[in-house]
Amino acid sequence: MTSFINKSDMTKILRLLPLLLMPLLFVACSSDDDTDDNIGPEEQPTSSNNKNANPGTHPEYLRLEMPHIKSPNSNLVVIHEARDIGVNYILEWDCQKKSQRWSCYTLNKENSAKTVSRYTADRDSQYPDDPDIPSSYRFPSDPYWSSGYDHGHICPSYDRLCSQQANIQTFYMSNMQPQFNKFNAGLWLKMENIVSSTWNKNSFRDTLYVCKGGTIDNAEHILTTTSKGMIVPRYFFMAVLCKNSQGYKAMAFWVEQLNSDHSNDNLYNYIISVDELEKRTGIDFFCNLPDDLEEKAERVVYPASWGLKSN
Repeated sequence: MTSFINKSDMTKILRLLPLLLMPLLFVACSSDDDTDDNIGPEEQPTSSNNKNANPGTHPEYLRLEMPHIKSPNSNLVVIHEARDIGVNYILEWDCQKKSQRWSCYTLNKENSAKTVSRYTADRDSQYPDDPDIPSSYRFPSDPYWSSGYDHGHICPSYDRLCSQQANIQTFYMSNMQPQFNKFNAGLWLKMENIVSSTWNKNSFRDTLYVCKGGTIDNAEHILTTTSKGMIVPRYFFMAVLCKNSQGYKAMAFWVEQLNSDHSNDNLYNYIISVDELEKRTGIDFFCNLPDDLEEKAERVVYPASWGLKSN
């Protein structure tokens, strides 16, 4: 059974009780082959063609950008909606660690329009608390200030300039992870830009399904914990599923957070398959894609089809 907390007519929070844990099969494989890796026609998840899909209790659970909900789970899955675009982004919040596991969202022709300016405010209100996370599960004050870490967006502000409400929601503390400035403004920004600009074009995609985050689950994947109790991820990741007229293809980035400038690095060196990312994070990405399409898209990535080459 799943219970709800409805805070407003536009934003829902879904409190999840333990679910049956699905077994996962991980296969790590990548290639520099020039072969086009788009596969399969579009299908909708059904019980007959998708054995590891999220429970269909709520339609948002079956969106293609959604990873498999953690089980057993005492976390919160928060769905933010904006008047102009509907679902803005979805995140999973670890209530005990007071940290997010991931944010996921889509990029398409409609929500990629640039019609508003980036949200700005004074220091005390630039990064508001998420109104849909109870105060007992959040820090009493912003733990980023004087910590030495940036407020690192997971769903970027730049990707939500189609709506003022949607843009403001990207500044919620729940959509942040602590990042060194040299990482945030360097290699991470470079990765964001290729998703937000190079791939987010009508000629490349009908829709991009994106899931991103920092590693907080395993001790060896945590860089440090600040004096205020804020977890600093050692690694960050992006999983991207592209749907276009030719079908689906998927790829992932995995990068260690370093306090040095790597903005000139070749992004090719950070590519892994989605299967490999699942193995490293324990998160089942794009689980709502029909199993045959998911298995093909996640097993192998062809960097050249994403415009990435080894040199």
